[in-house]
Amino acid sequence: MRFRRHGATPTVDPTAVIAPTAVLSGAVMIGPGTHVLHGAVLTAESGSITVGARCVIMEHAVIRGTKARPAIIKDHVLVGPHAYLSGCQIEDEVFIATGAMVFNGARMDRASSVALGGAGHIGCHVPPGVRVPIGWVAVGDPAVPHPPGEDADIRAGLMEFGGFMPYVFGVEDRGDRGQIMREAMALYTQSLGRHLEERVPDQLDGGV
Repeated sequence: MRFRRHGATPTVDPTAVIAPTAVLSGAVMIGPGTHVLHGAVLTAESGSITVGARCVIMEHAVIRGTKARPAIIKDHVLVGPHAYLSGCQIEDEVFIATGAMVFNGARMDRASSVALGGAGHIGCHVPPGVRVPIGWVAVGDPAVPHPPGEDADIRAGLMEFGGFMPYVFGVEDRGDRGQIMREAMALYTQSLGRHLEERVPDQLDGGV
């Protein structure tokens, strides 16, 4: 299904293949020979999404473009099932495995990878050819992968960017988690309310 949002309609190269149950919303551009499989969601919430040539976006992957950081996926990239990408830049020939995550402001350079359940955290820069192992979290610029047990080091790496909530939601972290969440969700629900503007574009290609 394709939706027009904020006046923008998804643009799909004629040689690309979009599954009938995939969702493309807003300023989404899909390049030649790319396949978007069943249940994938590409939503340009307030920033664009660009997917290059000969990529595969697998089942139930989610890709978001944000106002501050569009999502850019270049050529020959695989995004695995249930992966999550938000406001990040993915260079050529990157492999993102099942359930992996790449967060706002992160950049993965050519032929790098994130293994099963791994993460490229906010603002990190994964150099060319570097692999983030299964379940590990990459933080910093250049990125340093940490096993999940190194929570303190992961949090310390995030502070280079001011912490997750300030970086992603623009909410100051004053130490009161409840207040942080109230402020963040007030902003986010207001932004998401603009989904009411989504429209199927005049049955474009039958709406699929």
